[in-house]
Amino acid sequence: MNCKVEKTENANEVKLELTVEASKFDEAIKKVYFQSAKYFNIPGFRKGKAPINIVEKYYGKEIFYEDAFNEVAQPALEEAVKENKLEIVSRPDIEVKQIGKGQDLIFTAVMQTKPEAKLGKYKGLEIKKVEYNVTDEDINHELEHMQEHNARMVTIEDRPVEDGDIATIDFEGFVDGKPFEGGKAEGHELTIGSKTFIPGFEDQVIGMKIDEEKDINVKFPDEYFSKDLAGKDATFKVKVHEIKKKELPTLDDEFAKDVSEFDTLADLKEDIKKKQEKQNEEKAKYETQEAVMKAIVEKIEVEIPTGMIETEVENMLKDIEQRLSYQGLKLNQYLQMLGKTEEELKKEYEPQAIEGIKSRLALEAVIKAEKIEVEDKEIDEKLKEMAKNYGKENDEAFMKNENVRNYIKEGMQSEKAIDFLVKNAKIK
Repeated sequence: MNCKVEKTENANEVKLELTVEASKFDEAIKKVYFQSAKYFNIPGFRKGKAPINIVEKYYGKEIFYEDAFNEVAQPALEEAVKENKLEIVSRPDIEVKQIGKGQDLIFTAVMQTKPEAKLGKYKGLEIKKVEYNVTDEDINHELEHMQEHNARMVTIEDRPVEDGDIATIDFEGFVDGKPFEGGKAEGHELTIGSKTFIPGFEDQVIGMKIDEEKDINVKFPDEYFSKDLAGKDATFKVKVHEIKKKELPTLDDEFAKDVSEFDTLADLKEDIKKKQEKQNEEKAKYETQEAVMKAIVEKIEVEIPTGMIETEVENMLKDIEQRLSYQGLKLNQYLQMLGKTEEELKKEYEPQAIEGIKSRLALEAVIKAEKIEVEDKEIDEKLKEMAKNYGKENDEAFMKNENVRNYIKEGMQSEKAIDFLVKNAKIK
């Protein structure tokens, strides 16, 4: 194989002209013939038994060219990209110059290459200090969560429904005297004050006693999701079966002993404070890193190829598809819910994609400028940690996989680059 590389008039774009020897192309023709022979039905021959020259005569000599091209072109292109150390960020635009049996295959491939960002100022950037303090309100809020989690339900029999109670009710709704779909339930547990029902409904349940029946009159909101019910008056026939109330435990030393390893409430509060301080430190660290990266991205000069943006957006959509699959949804269903096309969604994600690409390119430029390296022993340690998390401690192939090692190396270089930028920023 022979390859000529030239830059096009467009930035970050190359044109490769590849020549594949006639012998290799002819071998590919034979290969695809044997793969597809069983599909040819030619008079005078059993199906799949016609010789290649007969098939070519019957269907035309070009019958195998496309498949033979696909057989040799991709490996040749991959080899050329590797030999010329090109970082390709787009699909190739292929043009066949010469193709035929007994001839060298000649084709061109125009592809976009990864750009290199020109750094602006990246040391001594002025960044606003990010700091979060733990307040008594924060600690009390966490204690309230713990109370809620450890609350017990108490059955009420000696009074009517009050705000905050959980009432077990049967109900059936009517509009214009007729029941409507979804307006009936039995044994429904309704937390009074939760505002999960139609406005005004829960307020009218207050004061009802066990086994009491009552008509509750409400009006559906004008913006109600069901257009058939929006803005209409409705009557619900309601019966209360049971009243329960959530009883919170008292916040004292006994509570601390029950819910933690601490003997006193004071010690539990101190532990909550330490944990929240650690969370705040992580949050502040992350936001500081984000601020530094934003400042650097604003100062870099780079022309991002369209193919790179398209690939980034495609990857973002794949992530969305995967997350949707966990909820039992498909992308087309999600798009219908949004009332958008796939192209419209892609357009919306372009700015985010561009920002992500710029951040990566900026970090790569800093790594190069500061000669940031990762030692093999650092990669080994991280690899051992990953292997343990994935249950691959005894998997030699995993431990020696160059792709995995390169992935770890790149990640660690980026982490070091971000740490370098934060340390060299002026945080005020």
